[in-house]
Amino acid sequence: MTALKLVIFDCDGVMFDSKNANRVYYNHMLEKFGHPVMDAEELEYVHMHHVMDSVRHIFRNYPQDLEAADAFRKGLDYTPYLQHMIMEPDLPEFLDFLRPAYKTAISTNRTSTMGPVLQMFRLADLFDKVVTAFDVTQPKPHPEALHQILAHFQCSVAESIYIGDSQVDREHTEAVGMRLIAFKNLKLPAEYHVSSFMEISRLPIF
Repeated sequence: MTALKLVIFDCDGVMFDSKNANRVYYNHMLEKFGHPVMDAEELEYVHMHHVMDSVRHIFRNYPQDLEAADAFRKGLDYTPYLQHMIMEPDLPEFLDFLRPAYKTAISTNRTSTMGPVLQMFRLADLFDKVVTAFDVTQPKPHPEALHQILAHFQCSVAESIYIGDSQVDREHTEAVGMRLIAFKNLKLPAEYHVSSFMEISRLPIF
């Protein structure tokens, strides 16, 4: 078996429980324009997709407001919403376990909010490469971000593994043939299933 060299993380639903932050953030936009809050399907959508697609989705029934909503979103400070994000308690311990023996990266559909999140939770120095939806022409599930990360580290797919929680992540990894660790999602097809980060440290890949 090829030795593992690179561990790639998704952000939302993996590093952080951010569903409530997403709920508050996107509902604020809808309420600003006098529309009802998101339903369960819309919440799941915005949890997995980047902000531009998410705004288009939740305003799909209000096309007259879409341009104004996007302009409002661009001027909206995300900092107040960070308080609604909950970091996985053993994430710092797992990163300590990985580094410096393994390279660490993030492939996320977050955009400009990824940097502030890493700074606020003091994680910025613990990742060697971060690729957001702003850094690619085609966001997840397209494999462009993974190709960018693999090229940066000069690593092969066999030397890498991805930690994700959604079907978008499964499609993201399948596009390049990368192994997936399903985080807190037993229904997601994956090579491994875990319920915590330190459980990953006990997998036979290490």
